[in-house]
Order: sequence, then structure tokens, then C-alpha cells
Amino acid sequence: MTSLGIDIDPKVDASVSATLAVVEEALRDNVVSADPLIADAARHLMDAGGKRFRPLLVALGAQFGDPQAAGIVPAALVVELTHLATLYHDDVMDEAAVRRGAPSANARWGNAVAILVGDFLFARAADIAATLGVEAVRLQAQTFSRLVHGQIAETAGPRGTDPIEHYLHVIAEKTASLMSTSVRYGGMFSGAKPEHIEALAGYGEIIGVAFQLSDDLLDIASESVQSGKTPGTDLREGVPTLPVLYALAGDDTDASAVRLRELLSSGPLVDDALHAEALGLLRESAAMKRARETVRSYAEEARACLAPLPDGTPRRAMEALCDFIADRTS
Repeated sequence: MTSLGIDIDPKVDASVSATLAVVEEALRDNVVSADPLIADAARHLMDAGGKRFRPLLVALGAQFGDPQAAGIVPAALVVELTHLATLYHDDVMDEAAVRRGAPSANARWGNAVAILVGDFLFARAADIAATLGVEAVRLQAQTFSRLVHGQIAETAGPRGTDPIEHYLHVIAEKTASLMSTSVRYGGMFSGAKPEHIEALAGYGEIIGVAFQLSDDLLDIASESVQSGKTPGTDLREGVPTLPVLYALAGDDTDASAVRLRELLSSGPLVDDALHAEALGLLRESAAMKRARETVRSYAEEARACLAPLPDGTPRRAMEALCDFIADRTS
């Protein structure tokens, strides 16, 4: 049973859990700085926890070779430090006050420190990637480029393109790209066959989109802080996630759909009563049902990517991840 609560074969689970435990310890060693301010700020988000989904993908990908190979833990560090770095930058751009239930780094130390600490973490990731060889560095650089393109696309907005297509493109660049690299690294550094590595990378790309979409749905569907933030945060801040975009694009004429479009068209729902009304309508809407179906379709597409991989417990573990993502917002 992994940290995400996915029920998988005990031997695979033990291997993955052992890798994640070593990664967690190594993360602390790799945010150390002689400057106490940098060290404190760099440790801030790591100490707040997180799903460690990207190291999990590295560890799962490594099951198709030698999961204890020397490069697996460094590869997991590269992707997680890269991910953490993007969170510091994202919070500055979003003017976020809270991250993972704690004050964001920008709220605590200011934007300049948050940006520079993000840069420091990118540098640490690049330094570790260099120990893994030229191909690891190239992949990290290419992934970083996609992350930046995704952030720019999100900042610039649809610019005349279909808002739903634009939203899915942003997710592919900002989220799925690093997840694809995570599984690819797992295959590469475990010594998996080239055709298996390509299948793993394709799986990571699609499961990454599914995972982000399901997180966005949890923000609407959950009554708790399952998604890592207060339910309805995106709605309150006017962030157009997939159910909102589906609702706005809909042409249903029933009263609830019309009222929902009216509320969503008004921008950020900062008024508590209007926010509660919109959240209630969205949870019961056809748009929410359609968004759930979209998540499931991505999860099934990810499962299909696994076809070239040998049947066995590692593949079934990755299939279980598809089921988990498809079911978590049902």
C-alpha cells in the first residue's frame, strides 16, 4: 500500500516504499546551504510534506529493471527538487498566501527570496542530474523548457484558441511533462529495455494529465482538504478548471445550468453565499459528470500505454494507479 493508498503487490510496495524513504531523507540533505536564510526557506515547502508523486513514478518505472540501481534515488531527487522549485515560482505568480496548509514562502520571506530559492532548488536538481550523465541533463533541460512554456501559456491565456484545448495544453506542459520524465528516468536508470522506457514515458505523460485533472476535480468535489487546499479555492480565485470550462461552454437551458453559467461568468466568487451556491451547483452539474468522464478516459489511455510492457506485478501496480486516479473523484 503506497503513500497514496494504492493497493499493490507487497513486494513492489516494499521496493517502492524503501526507495521513497531514502529519497525523503536525501531531500533534506540536498536543500542544505551555508546561508541560514536560504536553508530555512528551501526546507520550508519540503517540511510541509506533499504526495511525492514524481519520486513514486520514478520508483514504479524502476520496477521494469533493477529497482535498486544506483541512479534511481538521484533521479527521484532531480524530479522532486525540480517540482518543488516550480512551486516557489508558482506561488509568487499566483500571489498565493498558503501552500500545503502553511504560509507560502513568498508570504513569509517576500517574492524576491521565494524566486531565488526556487532558482537554488533548480540548480541543486541540475547538479544532481549532472552526476547521472549527459542524457539526464538533456532530459531535465527539455522538461524545464516545457514547464516554462506551460507557465507562459497559462499566464498569457487562450489567445484566441479554444479555452478547453488551451487548459489541457497547459496541464500537459506544466504537470505531465515532469511526470513523463519521472517514469522515463525510472526506466532509464534501472536498465529497462528501450521499448519499455518509451512505453513508460508515454504512460507518464497521460497519467500526469489525469492526475492534475483529478486534483482539480477534488477541489470541487471534496468536503475535506483531500486536494491539499480548502475546497472551492480555484472557484473563489476565478481559476478556470475543466468542470468550470465545460459549464461555461455548455448550452443547457435548465435553470440550474443557466444560473451556474451566470455565476461562473462573473469572475472570482469571493462572496461566501455566491461561492457556496456555485460550488453546490457545480458539484451536481452535467459539466462535473463530463469532467469525471474525461479523467477516466485519460486514465484508460494511460493504461493502454502499458501494453508493450511485460505482464506482471510492476505493470499491475501501474494499472492500479490508473484505477486510483479514475476513482478518487467518483
